[in-house]
Amino acid sequence: MPIALAELSGDTEEGSRTFVFTNEDHTLGNPLKSIICRYDEVDFCGYTIPHPSENKMHFRIQARGVRAIDILRRGLEELQKICDHTIQTFESEFQFFIENSNKMPSSSSLNS
Repeated sequence: MPIALAELSGDTEEGSRTFVFTNEDHTLGNPLKSIICRYDEVDFCGYTIPHPSENKMHFRIQARGVRAIDILRRGLEELQKICDHTIQTFESEFQFFIENSNKMPSSSSLNS
């Protein structure tokens, strides 16, 4: 399912926004919150899953001097880089394992 992003109304400042992600949960919410909380200009960042039967995640950002949407974009870009690095590292190590697995002694030859 594609991800949809909306913004809740009611916020009067550009630095404070609640975004609603559909078809997302803790898998995105927790690492994204962890990244954004480290930014100096962020006063608060958190997320909630309002109800388990709803396929929505509310993601709140409160920042000083920066638009919340820009903070969200920066956090998502950083998370994408981390995911790309993780995939690249895994694939590289897996390939190394495959190439060297036939050079390793088998467990039956170690017991003899």
